[in-house]
Amino acid sequence: MPTPSRNEQGTIAVLDVGKTNVKLNAVTADGVVLETLSIPNPVLPGPPWRHHDLGAISEWVFSGIGQLCRRHPLSAFVASGHGSGGVLVGDDPEIGEGATLPMIDYEQPLPEAIKAGYVPLSGSFFDRGSATMHAATHQARQLYWMQECEPEAFSRARWYLGLPQYWAWRLSGVATSEASLLGAQSHLWNVAERHFAPIVAARGWGRLMPPFADAWQDLGPVRADLARRHGLPQGLRILVGAHDSSLNHYRYHAAGLHEFTVISTGTWIVGFSGQTSLDRLDENRGMTLNSDVFGNPLGGVLTMGGREFSLVAGPGQPSDPVPEQTIRRLIADRTMALPSFGDDNGLFPGSAGQGRISGPKPETATERKAVALVYCALLTAECIEALGAGPLVVLDGSFLRDPLYARLVAALLPDRQVRFNLDAYGVASGAALLAGQHSRRRPAPLSLAEASDVASLTAAISDYATEWRARARQPAEPVFH
Repeated sequence: MPTPSRNEQGTIAVLDVGKTNVKLNAVTADGVVLETLSIPNPVLPGPPWRHHDLGAISEWVFSGIGQLCRRHPLSAFVASGHGSGGVLVGDDPEIGEGATLPMIDYEQPLPEAIKAGYVPLSGSFFDRGSATMHAATHQARQLYWMQECEPEAFSRARWYLGLPQYWAWRLSGVATSEASLLGAQSHLWNVAERHFAPIVAARGWGRLMPPFADAWQDLGPVRADLARRHGLPQGLRILVGAHDSSLNHYRYHAAGLHEFTVISTGTWIVGFSGQTSLDRLDENRGMTLNSDVFGNPLGGVLTMGGREFSLVAGPGQPSDPVPEQTIRRLIADRTMALPSFGDDNGLFPGSAGQGRISGPKPETATERKAVALVYCALLTAECIEALGAGPLVVLDGSFLRDPLYARLVAALLPDRQVRFNLDAYGVASGAALLAGQHSRRRPAPLSLAEASDVASLTAAISDYATEWRARARQPAEPVFH
């Protein structure tokens, strides 16, 4: 049974909408998660396209806030969301979950005519903030698809809202735009120049874009009828919300860190640095231009590390940490995974689907997991070197479940200060900290650890890493049958 919170400033309800799961958290004002509710993010097959079941999610979210408020003194609500999600809505947040058209599942394949028609409209790299990625990833491409295929419904829409702002609107009735969400590869917002991309005017979408607000702005209380229906606190304040990875970055900013690079690991390895110069960004190497919650540019890099890990490690991975002696033996034997095993190039142009194991093949599940771990540490180091700036590197996310991951990354970067954070709730923590943006008088609490006994690993892996980097940039050798 969760322990009721007794923070005098109240507790923040944080909704975290991911592609796979939706989480609702009760979080203290200084960023400690007290309780989490979670469901899979349901997807329906269509027509007109595969889409998220906003009706089912809505009922769960509103009833979940009602549950949390009976155990915690909720004072505010804030949502986070991934950058590939948005909802075209009407005037009324009550009618059909507010949606004019179903919310597109961003992994839904696009019709060929939509792919071809979008390309000449998408603008420069700074207009897009990234390369054009797979399927329906970008919000601008989703809007183009909706407008082309459902013009009548599209014409009735009032607003287009990113995921966090959609949920803020559902609860408060106030529609806003927000910089970090639009700056997350939406292809709608030029972060460098702080204006909408040309496609917005060219397609007549300006009328759909509500006024901008800061991520921490108070939009007012929860709608009275919604509060009555679900037993929510009538004084619950609704904040604008922001992009999930930008909130994770904000968490470290709120803790008083300066000139740092943060690397978060999971399905994607996501790297951000506020010090990366714009001319360093290379869209052909998985690099992006994002926005922090203040609207400032964040150099970014993306590679599907978690997917790569799973493809290399294979099924039946042991749950135990990888033994160091297994890592050292594989390094000595020059067994290495070379990119890329999935359908994403990551930092290595043209490598998608070309992944291979070089050297003596791993024979056991533990050895396969060890090869995958070293490979992902190398990918992480490549992300950090691509971003370039700042001596301090902070690692967080699921890869840290294996103690050797942080040590390997630190060994690969002997000239950097590599620290790691074992807390698994960076997005929820960063979102809750928004509530104190104006009132915070001292840095938010944060506990960072330092990898130990790194020098011996550096000596063992240095030549191996040099060889890996050279070979990873070479085209894959042809395979003859």
